[in-house]
Amino acid sequence: MTDPRLTDTSVFPDPVYKETVLRPLFDGAKDHHVEGFRAIDRAHLVMLVETGILTEEQGRDIAKALASIDAEIEPSSLVYTGEVEDFFFLIERELKKRVGPDLGGRLHTSRSRNDIDHTLFKLGIRERLNVLLEKALALHAALIEAAEREKATLIVAYTHGQPAQPTTFGHYLSAVVEFVGRDIERLFEAYRILDYSPMGAAAITTSGFPIDRHRVADLLGFSEPLQNSYSCIAGVDYITSTYSAIELMFLHLGRVIQDFQVWTSFEVGQIYVPNSLVQISSIMPQKRNPVPIEHLRHLSSQTVGRAHAMLTVVHNTPFTDMNDSEGETQSMGYGAFAGAYRVLDLLAALVAQIRINPDRVRENISRSCITITELADSLVRREGLSFREGHEIAAAVAKSVVAKKGDLAKDGYASFRDAFLNATQRETALNEASFAEIVSPEYFVAVRTRYGGPAPEPLNAAIAGYKIKAAELAAKHETILRRQADAARTLNERFTALKGAV
Repeated sequence: MTDPRLTDTSVFPDPVYKETVLRPLFDGAKDHHVEGFRAIDRAHLVMLVETGILTEEQGRDIAKALASIDAEIEPSSLVYTGEVEDFFFLIERELKKRVGPDLGGRLHTSRSRNDIDHTLFKLGIRERLNVLLEKALALHAALIEAAEREKATLIVAYTHGQPAQPTTFGHYLSAVVEFVGRDIERLFEAYRILDYSPMGAAAITTSGFPIDRHRVADLLGFSEPLQNSYSCIAGVDYITSTYSAIELMFLHLGRVIQDFQVWTSFEVGQIYVPNSLVQISSIMPQKRNPVPIEHLRHLSSQTVGRAHAMLTVVHNTPFTDMNDSEGETQSMGYGAFAGAYRVLDLLAALVAQIRINPDRVRENISRSCITITELADSLVRREGLSFREGHEIAAAVAKSVVAKKGDLAKDGYASFRDAFLNATQRETALNEASFAEIVSPEYFVAVRTRYGGPAPEPLNAAIAGYKIKAAELAAKHETILRRQADAARTLNERFTALKGAV
């Protein structure tokens, strides 16, 4: 049988392959990675000259050619023709046109599309993580501000979908502050994993040339090179850690958003959404629809789904350089960032503007007898009963008040005296005024002074701590941004000087 390689007259690229694979990849590169390509080419060139792999004169000519490519070619106007395989080869072709094939080919010394690609993808994710962190920190700050503003504002807290106990909106929001802070820390941990440069790994095993991987890492704003060169082209945990952190953050935020949706319902009504965030019905004039909350819910779910899809794509792939985690997968993942930005911005705006409806809270507290837990606790402290005895008396009082649709503070004392006498065979020492105070929501909150509780002392201490933590997180991000800005400035200065070398 004749070897098919000897009779193959086909020409690359096959038109179907061109349209289904190469064109989308080319478009993704020109849409998302132009600046990354430029930075990598410039940093690598500076390193080649500084290590003596290229002469100053060679570096100057290549630098001028790269600058002319940047000035003369508008990437957004490019249309994929199939003349070259991808965006990388297009730039290399343009470079060879300007300086000749010999010198133009020298820029690629000691590197591969493998290490270039993973560096591009890290730069692309890094850019988006910086925006995500900025917006997440802004939400965190908005939540802290709202928690402080609402620290004395009573709400009904729910368990299993039912009214459970009174607390304050500030206490509830403080719980949100805490998990958002932890989610931000997870983003920073993903950032740490991302923040290693793959450049210099080349295809798999580095190079026999005396390259300086640390210098390229510095010029690109990475913390340092990723040490193992095989890991540089195979270890995609920078992808999985990033999208895992995103998935968790928006899964968690979705739960709070769902609470807000329930709390704005007509039947609950303890959150009031201002007119600026309410849409009307086209047919029902009485409707006030807080639909931004619904948009927050589905956008959060979409973000979770897109982030999880990135993990699914990587699942069961080989531990090597492979297309599964590259071009089009990266572009798909950017959709998770886009949705995340919208959620963080809108949720921060919502949190800043919503208010609690005190009348509805009072009504719901009255109807549900949710302060009855404190009556049981107070009977233990003031009457010397066991908790179980106090609980049974309180349960009888609540049942009686609910049956007659009364108010616990106003209508519960007589039922309480009867239940207490029946259970203990003695009269209670609590008078009607003391009973009314004990079952008030203000008292319920005020006596819960333990660490983490809603009373003013622990809640004020918590909020003070959140402010310190928020400042630390913001400073951490600012340090990263400053390092990257310094690196970009150094790279520009060194590249500019190289263009002028004689």
